This record gives sequence, structure tokens and C-alpha cells, in this order.
Amino acid sequence: MACACPHHVHRNAYCKHMAAVENATENGTLDAFPSEDYEDDAEPEDCDREDLGGFPC
Repeated sequence: MACACPHHVHRNAYCKHMAAVENATENGTLDAFPSEDYEDDAEPEDCDREDLGGFPC
């Protein structure tokens, strides 16, 4: 596994991006820090960003 981030490139170290790929579930989501307070459909009221291409704020 390799990554183009500076941490991996310059230190040849295992980085957070590698960890994310390694911890991804089969449906492409991460379950790194589950929270009981997290609502999947929750979005800030002031979120009006067209440049996100459909991704939630």
C-alpha cells in the first residue's frame, strides 16, 4: 500500500489515509469513531454549498 501524502512520502510511514482504506467497510463507509449522537441525515441549517457536488456539509 502506498499514499501520496507528505507523511508517507517523506517519512515512509503508515498514514491516516492508509488506515482509512484498511478500516473501510464493504459498503465504502468508515466506522472509525461511531457516535451515538450522529444522525446520518443531519445537515447544518446554514449549509448552502453548491460546490460540494451533492456531498453533505
